Amino acid sequence: MKLLITNITALLQVRNAGIEKVSGAAMAELPIIENAWLLIEDNIIADFGIMDNCPEIMVDTIIDATGKTVLPAWCDSHTHIVYAGNREQEFVDRINGLSYEEIAARGGGILNSAKKLNETGEEELYQQSKVRLEEVMQQGSGAVEIKSGYGLTVEGELKMLRVIKRLREKYPVAIKATFLGAHAFPAEYKENHSGYIDLIINEMLPKIADEKLADYIDAFCETGYFSVEETERIMEAGKKYGLQAKIHVNQFTAINGIEACVKHNALSVDHLEIVTDEDIEVLKNSNTMPVALPTCSFFISIPYTPARKMIDAGLPMALATDFNPGTTPSGNMNLVVATACIKMKMTPEEAINAATINGAYAMGISETHGSIAKGKRANLIIAKPLSSYYQLPYAFGSNLIDTVIIEGKII
Repeated sequence: MKLLITNITALLQVRNAGIEKVSGAAMAELPIIENAWLLIEDNIIADFGIMDNCPEIMVDTIIDATGKTVLPAWCDSHTHIVYAGNREQEFVDRINGLSYEEIAARGGGILNSAKKLNETGEEELYQQSKVRLEEVMQQGSGAVEIKSGYGLTVEGELKMLRVIKRLREKYPVAIKATFLGAHAFPAEYKENHSGYIDLIINEMLPKIADEKLADYIDAFCETGYFSVEETERIMEAGKKYGLQAKIHVNQFTAINGIEACVKHNALSVDHLEIVTDEDIEVLKNSNTMPVALPTCSFFISIPYTPARKMIDAGLPMALATDFNPGTTPSGNMNLVVATACIKMKMTPEEAINAATINGAYAMGISETHGSIAKGKRANLIIAKPLSSYYQLPYAFGSNLIDTVIIEGKII
């Protein structure tokens, strides 16, 4: 199967295949080929260049992209797409003045989702989750990480991870699975943290490893949830099963969790709404990707990740949705990119880099996704005619996607 896209007004994010991520000042650079063509063979980007050098070859399909912009599909490195029901009532509770912490203290939040998930059968959970996955694919996401964490029981966590595995087998989008048993303490373990962590380490992890259900391990390292010491226990246990850490940290408070994550070579640290100068220094020269979730800040009215300060200090930055029923019921990466520009003062170039190549890095797939390079997967967004790619974040309420191609196929 050969597909040729011709007359591309702007082909964005063209890079050498060996570039894994961009940091600091380099995030403001977005390599572009104007008046371009791109050839897809099966599910791979085979070649590309300027139209003057477009080869005359036999192909199965030609797409004339006159006036249109082409860029890599979004890489969403932090989602909770697999969940049961919703938390609409909590949305109203926040409007009426309750905080996230107050809602959680009275049985809402993560424990609310855990109750619903454990009451929902695996097939129904799959049916609910696939609708969300199909939606984000239509919105341009070609790779997503999906976490467990709403089970908080052995069977509940396994059920979630089996659904994630099934989604990965059924859909062409790249999916990475993250085990987040350490999302919250179940009510019965409220006064016995060590007992629940023992359950994670001694019962959940061995079963997950036996079924090969997870790629990464996560914990909610936060005041009132998992302490730094408890999070380190989780990260150490994950290492024994080959699961690198991707950690929720610094959403509401800074408790030196980032330092612990870097020490344990976490692939990413996610949220970072509260970041200290010390945290920035720790992240410098590390292999850990900071991941911001701006639509979470938008939805629950908490501070935004200080991206400008972090990038100016030389750090990389990735963007993701945090798609979940409580704090971000949206998986729209287009809105994430726009919100990063509007509220976090990232430039369009920085935001696109953060949502493509750096997002791929935060999922461990930068060798195959996140940029236009020969040999990478043919996951592309063809935008509608634009005045410039600045229009992508500028027209934040408009659907500017014309076509989405995932694994070489138009979806």
